Amino acid sequence: MSPQVLETPDVFIESEEEIERGLPWEVILYNDDDHSFDEVVLQVRKATGASLQKAVDITMEAHTYGRAVCYAGALERCERVAAILREIALTVEIDRAG
Repeated sequence: MSPQVLETPDVFIESEEEIERGLPWEVILYNDDDHSFDEVVLQVRKATGASLQKAVDITMEAHTYGRAVCYAGALERCERVAAILREIALTVEIDRAG
């Protein structure tokens, strides 16, 4: 399977209501040279519940551009997603969307 780069990021949004209230936060995943592509894909799936293809797309975006938004939603949920990504020492940050 050949990974494809997304032209626009596909981000997981917790709910449309949160978008309307301006609450979403983003979990940003950074590229690194310490993990295999497959390791990152598996951890993104574990953290976000993304499909295999969506996790591949997110990982490829981070690999290609140095970073990718892999989840957006309420701060508490973003903190959980980031914690799961950090379980294998991936570099992530949480920031306000927008």
